[in-house]
Amino acid sequence: MISVDRFNSISNAFKGKKILIIGDLMLDRYYFGQSNRMSPEAPVPVVDVEEIRDNPGGASNVALNLSSLGALPILCGVVGEDSNGEKLLSSLNKHKISADTLIYDKSRPTTVKSRIISKDHQILRMDFEHTNDISSEINSKVVDCVADSISDIDGVILQDYNKGLLNNQNIEKIISIAGDNQIPVYVDPKHKNFSSYRNVKLFKPNQSEFYSYMSNELDLETAGFLLANQIECDVLMITRSSEGISLFYDSKHHHIPTKARTIHDVSGAGDTVISVYSLCEISGANPLESASIANFAAGRVCELVGVTPITMAQLQDFTT
Repeated sequence: MISVDRFNSISNAFKGKKILIIGDLMLDRYYFGQSNRMSPEAPVPVVDVEEIRDNPGGASNVALNLSSLGALPILCGVVGEDSNGEKLLSSLNKHKISADTLIYDKSRPTTVKSRIISKDHQILRMDFEHTNDISSEINSKVVDCVADSISDIDGVILQDYNKGLLNNQNIEKIISIAGDNQIPVYVDPKHKNFSSYRNVKLFKPNQSEFYSYMSNELDLETAGFLLANQIECDVLMITRSSEGISLFYDSKHHHIPTKARTIHDVSGAGDTVISVYSLCEISGANPLESASIANFAAGRVCELVGVTPITMAQLQDFTT
């Protein structure tokens, strides 16, 4: 259990921490409405849309979580030269997140995830995206962004959604630049690039991604230590939805139960976990403290509908 004084010591250090987030940017679009009838055309509900809302998603939601807690996120990712890219930039500006380090790519559209919500439940999701790796030219710009920012940051988050931004042309270079400057790297991976993420501070797959890479014939604890040794990370964290978090570090395995009181929507919970964990550790918390606070934060955002960043007011409930 973390005392009130210890929590305050950690959270009071959030303000002004600079974290570089490199990853797949998305626009989260929500169609909110009521569904009271079935379609005569197919066995599906008809949703009468009452509101359309656009929010920063993917790696930009990580930036939103960090900004909400008083940190200063620096966002490096790709947007298309299209109307959805403009809407994402407008949304970032609304939340006072700088777009100065974003990279524009006219060859691919801005990724959009559209969700239809009725009676506080997601009925359908539609994805508009290109998932091929970014070009060599854009890869160079991503690496340059890291090199240009590295002297003035406290940490790096690699937020991988398998949309092509992070790939085998740039991951090793990014980690190398950070390592040379003694900057910790926190990774939220997808299974495609697992083997590329070596020698990082934190490696945080979810349970599905973990078992898509490791043999499910092994029990979780055995497989967890095996993966941590393979990729040589300091800390391995496996997020397990309603079962909480499994944490591996210093040859120990810790299980942290979920703190969600009710679960409406798990969308964006992983973004919250990586944001809060990295910010806590950069602010002086140890891995178990960081994971415990991050697990609590994820539980709180899961109680809400849609991808929603954690707030400091919500996080302060941790000590009650």
